[in-house]
Amino acid sequence: MCVSTAASRFSGTVLYHGQARHPEHGRVHVLGYQNTAVNLASGPNAMLLHVPATGMTPANFVDTRHCPRVLRDMVDALAPPTRGRGPMPEGCVAAAGGPPPVQIFDHDIYTVVLATDPTLIPRALEQVPEHRRIRPNRPLFDFYAARYPGHAIIVCCFDNTEAKSANPLLMWYRPHSLRHFVLPALDCHTGGVPDLTAHVPTDHWVILGRDDPPASWGVPVTYTADDSRTGHGRHPDRHGPAAPYLPARVMGARFTSTMPNGDFTIPYTDVVRGDLSALRRTTAAAA
Repeated sequence: MCVSTAASRFSGTVLYHGQARHPEHGRVHVLGYQNTAVNLASGPNAMLLHVPATGMTPANFVDTRHCPRVLRDMVDALAPPTRGRGPMPEGCVAAAGGPPPVQIFDHDIYTVVLATDPTLIPRALEQVPEHRRIRPNRPLFDFYAARYPGHAIIVCCFDNTEAKSANPLLMWYRPHSLRHFVLPALDCHTGGVPDLTAHVPTDHWVILGRDDPPASWGVPVTYTADDSRTGHGRHPDRHGPAAPYLPARVMGARFTSTMPNGDFTIPYTDVVRGDLSALRRTTAAAA
């Protein structure tokens, strides 16, 4: 459940979508993403996410170094191990009142290219450090420009040695619509343009959250930190900067079958009711 700019293999994907109250922007949407990546290309690679968001900048990306297990903790809340859980550009001129059309910054192991106009990405790649600089993939970026106008296109560039050490991505944003949750799930791991008529295999969790849920909604999450690198084991985590964006309760489903290529969507009213029957994988946005 990811698009890459060159050959790769992704497994054990966890995709989270929820809401939170931002002190400046009010009600915002929150997207979390994590998987196990194997880069099959000889050089750097990147994964792409498209988000129906406006005005995104580096400030929308949340530091998860203090809570690297938050998405796995959500999975554990939904399917505890005892219940048999399976494996799991600088130099651009901004439009009036908005960020530049291309922004480049480092986040966790990635150099992120954040674009509102994907056709500008190939030239902007010159500013990505050489060890993470992917080859310009114009057909792929032209596809995103045609299929997802007005979306924030997020290109997370990484090199071979860094692929397995990524913390979860967590970002907040102002969505195009508050009436639906739209979760990016377009799939293509070859570096080519995604086939919108294809059926693709799945190996991932789709998890939903909401702000201030009642005790009858979903299941509670116990967040932990993994201090195995320091030899201190796991302990309750204070979440760091991610705390305001993490849900107290979640609901979700695991997908392992073959499904039509596209994104997941569900009306927010169904999320409030706790009814996942309306969760659908839809075809990509029309050109």
